[in-house]
Amino acid sequence: MMEQSGVVSQRTKMPAEADGVPADLKSDPRWELVQRVIAGASFARSPYLSRFLLFVAAETLEGREREITEHQIGVQVFGRPSDYRTIEDNIVRTYARQLRKRLTEYFAGEGSAEEWRIHIPLGGYVPAFTLAAEGNRTEPEQPLQPTVKIHAVHAAAWDKPADAVLKPAVWRRQKLAWGLVLAVYSAALIGLTRLVTRPPAPQPAAEPAHVLWSALFSGPQNTYIVPSDAGFNLIEDLAHRPIPLADYMQGAYDTLPLHGLDAHSAEDLRSQELVPFLDAEFVSTLARLPEANPGRAFIRFPRDLRLNDLKTANAVILGSASSNPWSAIAESSANFRIVDRPGMKGAAIINLKPEPGEAATYASHWNEPVHETYALIAFLPNLSGTGHLLVLQGLDVAGTQAAADMLFHPSAIDPILKQATREDGSLRHFEVLLRATSIESNSTSPQVIATRFYYP
Repeated sequence: MMEQSGVVSQRTKMPAEADGVPADLKSDPRWELVQRVIAGASFARSPYLSRFLLFVAAETLEGREREITEHQIGVQVFGRPSDYRTIEDNIVRTYARQLRKRLTEYFAGEGSAEEWRIHIPLGGYVPAFTLAAEGNRTEPEQPLQPTVKIHAVHAAAWDKPADAVLKPAVWRRQKLAWGLVLAVYSAALIGLTRLVTRPPAPQPAAEPAHVLWSALFSGPQNTYIVPSDAGFNLIEDLAHRPIPLADYMQGAYDTLPLHGLDAHSAEDLRSQELVPFLDAEFVSTLARLPEANPGRAFIRFPRDLRLNDLKTANAVILGSASSNPWSAIAESSANFRIVDRPGMKGAAIINLKPEPGEAATYASHWNEPVHETYALIAFLPNLSGTGHLLVLQGLDVAGTQAAADMLFHPSAIDPILKQATREDGSLRHFEVLLRATSIESNSTSPQVIATRFYYP
C-alpha cells in the first residue's frame, strides 16, 4: 500500500489559489464555487480547511479522484513526510470532520443561493458537486434535526443501564479495565450525528418560555449546540489533572499520559466523539421546539468549536468545565462559578457576591449514592455581545440533568423568565442556582435557591 511503502506521486502540487491552475479548471463553475466557499466567513480563518478543500476539489475536477487518499491529503495539504503512517496520525480525519461541518454552514447561510452544492460523504474524501435544483443538498454531518441514530450497546453483562456508562461518578468507581471497555463501546452508543425519533406535530410554545427559545434560535445568526466531551472527562480522570479551556483549545488532551492504557485504547479516548446520553436526550428535545430552525442550528462537538464561533453565533453549552471546557467562557460575566476541589475530588459552586440568606460556597458529596447536588443555568451575552449563550452545568451528572429538566417545566422556569422579560418582550440576561437530590446519579426535587438578573 502507498502509505506503507512511502511512495508519493510526483504530480503538480495542490494550488494554493485559483492562479496557476489549468484554464479549463478556472472557468469551471464548480471551481469558481470552491473559490467563493474558501473566501466565505466559515473558512476565512481556517487556512488548512481551505487548502484541504482546494486539493480534493482540484483532484476531482481534473479526473484524479481515485488518487485522493488520506495519505496523499496528509502529505500534500498538511506537509506530512512521505513515509508517515495514517494509523498513527489522524489529522486528516479530524480536519475532514470539520470540513464537512463548515460546508454545511456555508450552504445553510451565505451560500444558500448558490447553484451548486459541495458534499464530502462520510467515510471518504472525494467531494461531490450537485446542482441545488436537483434537491440533493449537502447532508449536514451534525444538524439539529429530529433524526438521531442511536446504536445500542450490548449490555447483557452489565447490571447498570446503558445511559449510566458515561457518568463520571460511575467511572471513578469502576476498575480501569471495565472503564476502558465502556469507553470503547460508548462510541457506538452515542452516535450523536443525528437526533432521535420522529417528533409529534409542533405545538405552540407556552409563554413565557417562548422568549428564551426565540432569543436563541430566531434571527439571522447560527446557533451551536455544544454537548459534553465525555472522552475528555475520562482523560482528565485518568491523568489526575484538570485541563483549562486554553489548553483544551490547543489539544492538550492528546499529549497527557494515560497510565495503564494501551496505545489503541488511549487513541480511542483522544479521537472518538463520546457524548453522554443525557445530552442526546436534551438535544432531541430542543429539536422538537417550534422555534428551532434546522437551517441555522448545528451540533458542534466541543473539540471542533472555535473561539470565533462564540463571537458570531448563539450557543447552548452543556456540562461543567470538567466535561465541556467551553462552559468556562461565561465566567467573566457570571456571579456563580464552578471550581474543582484539590486533587479533583469533586467541585463546588462559588457565589462571588452573596446576597442575604445565600452561602458563599455550595458543595456536594458526589461520591455518595444519595446526596444534595447543585447546578447552574446561565443566560449570558456571547463574546461580542451580539448574541446569547445558554450554559447548563452541574457539580455532577445529576446536577446538569436538573438544569436541563428545569427548562422544560413551566412551573419551574416561568417565574424566572417572567421576571427576566422586558417590557418590549426581549429577555434580560440571568443566572439561576439550583439545588437537587442525586439518587444514583439521577436528579429529583430541583429547587431554585438563588437568581441574578442583569439590567438593562
